Amino acid sequence: MRNSLDAAPAPGRRLVEAGEPVAGSMARSAAAVLFDPASSRIRLDAVLARCLGRAATAAADPDVAVPGREQVRAGAALAFAVELAATRSAQGRAVRTDGFLDPAGNDRAPADELAEAVVLAARSTAQEWRVRHLGYLLAETVLSPDLDAGVVAYGLRLTAELTGRQLVLVAAVGRRDRVPLPIAPLPADPRGWSAWGAMEDLTDLQRRGLLDPPPAEPKPGGAVLPRLRMADLRLTRRGVLLHRLLVLDLVRDDVVGAVLADLGLPRS
Repeated sequence: MRNSLDAAPAPGRRLVEAGEPVAGSMARSAAAVLFDPASSRIRLDAVLARCLGRAATAAADPDVAVPGREQVRAGAALAFAVELAATRSAQGRAVRTDGFLDPAGNDRAPADELAEAVVLAARSTAQEWRVRHLGYLLAETVLSPDLDAGVVAYGLRLTAELTGRQLVLVAAVGRRDRVPLPIAPLPADPRGWSAWGAMEDLTDLQRRGLLDPPPAEPKPGGAVLPRLRMADLRLTRRGVLLHRLLVLDLVRDDVVGAVLADLGLPRS
């Protein structure tokens, strides 16, 4: 615990602590894990802690006394990464040991490059609820030796291309075994803008290959197409990757319910 005689906290620690408006009081706990582990009851793999500490130090601006919102989001993303990594470690999952976190000579470790990419993505998003899941992507990757740098970079690029509502739709379909999806037909020609926009988002997910079945094509002779239901939707392999990387199973139920309401469907 720091006292009044201690030097000012390191810039990296200040960055993670600055994430409190987005990450809550957990940001200060995460900063202690990374920069003063002896003072914390939370335990994190030492190699991972050094990696996240390096990311925080690199992202910090020592000349900024009051962090702007971009700094807040950067610190929060790293705090969320600490939170999930510590939780998963306590559940028995080990940090990968395949060299992903190890610098090689003058080359940075793949984990360092990913941490920078996550921080940059967090800085640039105005939808701050996404910051949690960007941090979770970093944590999930450093615990998953089956995920290489290329496929994670692909997932991060895909995430940036999707709207927030699309991510929630992926979350809704991904939890279908736990929370059944509505069986009512989706609106065929919605008049309200909210429903129209939600259907555009859903159809775009089908076209991108994140949800099956793909959009129905008009039949010869103008035959009536069967009405699609949310309960008919499944994640494709691409959708499963995105759901896993962003840990979308932890999207709050009320957020999923609000998107279903946009489609004119019951919230549960």
